[in-house]
Amino acid sequence: MDPRPLPEDDLLHALAEQVGAALQARHLMLATAESCTGGWIAKMITDIPGCSAWFDCGMAAYSYEAKQALLGVRPETLIEHGAVSRETVVEMVSGALVTSGASIAVAVTGIAGPGGGSPGKPVGTVWLGWKRRGGYPKAELFHFDGDREAVRRQTVEAALRGLLELAR
Repeated sequence: MDPRPLPEDDLLHALAEQVGAALQARHLMLATAESCTGGWIAKMITDIPGCSAWFDCGMAAYSYEAKQALLGVRPETLIEHGAVSRETVVEMVSGALVTSGASIAVAVTGIAGPGGGSPGKPVGTVWLGWKRRGGYPKAELFHFDGDREAVRRQTVEAALRGLLELAR
């Protein structure tokens, strides 16, 4: 079986448009909290004309300090579980809703490579989290293949697909 082709910009743009249409139809505002994608999800969203009707803000929080200051991730969570963990992504997505005017959020933390991996958390390990205000967070673990670009592209696609599902 051939590996799945990497999502190209056209696919990511089409997904972002679908997310926007779903959010706008339900009068939802979006916030993003990104680590390994560095704002790529927000970039795809803000490439859509008129996104200000449904996009509130995006936060690229790479360091432990930024995750704590911008998203309210507890130091104990980072020490006990690390930045790339279910616990951290849940606190990131919840914090994005607390610190923004958004009603729905996505968060991502992972190891895009080429370095930084370990036997327990190899390169390509990514946690994604989604949450609607007043609801419970959903977190999902992914293991993406490829180089840094490939891991990040696949992460953006998964984030947008998850938002589309949650917004419907």
